[in-house]
Formats: sequence, C-alpha cells, structure tokens
Amino acid sequence: MDSFEINKIVAAVLMVALLVIGLGKLSDIIFHVEKPKTPGYTVEVEQVSTASSSTTTATVEKVDIAALMTMGDIASGEKIFKKCAACHSIIKGGKNAIGPALYNVVGRKVGSVEDYKYSKALATYEKEWTLEELNGYLTKPAKWIKGTKMAFAGLRKEADRASVIKYLNENSDSPVPLP
Repeated sequence: MDSFEINKIVAAVLMVALLVIGLGKLSDIIFHVEKPKTPGYTVEVEQVSTASSSTTTATVEKVDIAALMTMGDIASGEKIFKKCAACHSIIKGGKNAIGPALYNVVGRKVGSVEDYKYSKALATYEKEWTLEELNGYLTKPAKWIKGTKMAFAGLRKEADRASVIKYLNENSDSPVPLP
C-alpha cells in the first residue's frame, strides 16, 4: 500500500468525523431547545441520622406502653406469631431453631438462652426483654439493636406488636403483669 492510499483512508475518516460533528451542530441550530432555569420538579432527599441504639431507645421509651397494650389481644397475637414461628418455637421446653426458643421471653435477659449462638450485638446487649424493649425490637430489629443477625423486617402496626407481646407474655411460667 503506497502513501497515496493511506492519505485517502485518513481523509475519509476525517471527513466522516467532520460530517458527524457538523450534522450535530446543524441539528442543534435547527432544533434548538431551551433548558428551563429551574427544574420542573425537585427531588427531596430525606436526611439519614446516625443515632446509636441508646438514642433510639430513649425516643421509643416515650411510647405509652399501657396504652399500647390495650390495642392488642392474645388471639390475634397467636395468628401474627405464625410469621415468627418459622424461626422460633414458643412451646415450653421447645428447641432452638433458626432463632432461639421464646417461651418465658418476657422478663428474661437478652441473649441468655443456652445452646443458642447469638450475634455479638445481642450477646453483649445488657438489658432484659421488658414490654418496652420488645416493642422497640419488634418495630425493626436491625435498627433497634445494630448488628443483630435477625433478618425480620419488623411489625409496623402498633396493634400487631401489642398482640404479639401479649402472646409472648402469656406463654410463660409466670406472665408479667400488664400495665
């Protein structure tokens, strides 16, 4: 291939590039679109706060647990607990499954079931399962105790949480008196 052939190829490539750029500029002139100075809509971004579990506990403690407990009943708590029964047993002397056995859970120290390997977060959590603590945990477990391996999304409805707490309290050797 001689230099004349190479020059023709380079000229053709440059001509195509100039043609594409020229058509782009020409179409911008013909079909000119003015961009609005302000967008047609704004996207609001929710600020994410980095609160520790103690701060979360403090804000949820303001929930009136007595009023919350009046919303629930044991029968519906038993039905709602079926979501939990896939991982937890509730019968006396029940075995640990994916999650620990929950018989006698109300009033028990967090992370105290023997023969169950808790996540580090639950094993070092130095509280008891009170009605308030259960309410906060059942709202969203991963947010209440950061680092827990429980992948449950939580119960959004207050009545559902109250019913499950009443059901858990009822399945105990000595149920805690409700407020």
